[in-house]
Amino acid sequence: MLILMCRRSPSLVGRNIEENVQEKNAMKPTHDALLERFRQAFSEAAIQVEDESHLHVGHAGAAGGAGHFRVRVIDARFNGLQRIARHRLVYDAVSDWMPARVHALNIIAMTPEEAGHASTIQQGPSK
Repeated sequence: MLILMCRRSPSLVGRNIEENVQEKNAMKPTHDALLERFRQAFSEAAIQVEDESHLHVGHAGAAGGAGHFRVRVIDARFNGLQRIARHRLVYDAVSDWMPARVHALNIIAMTPEEAGHASTIQQGPSK
């Protein structure tokens, strides 16, 4: 026999639905707050953050109020590191926000040289 027990959150007791929805939406960090967090961790990096939460409406993480973000970090610190080590550094910058505020990160972590090579490929060869 399986018994599930639910505990009512004290922060939700005695509040109307609108107040609870506002609090839930406040859980996801703003674009600027997330960008600032990454800038603190990667002070010399070029950083881009894009909120992709709208693409995940109905997903369990989105339903809980946490955000889905794409982050691109270009930093010389990634030189000599494998992809998983780079991703760990990026995740470390927001680990205390996961999973309550940040549900998922789509990470692009490159060295300046790799980023330069990637932009050359995208633009095509010079004539």
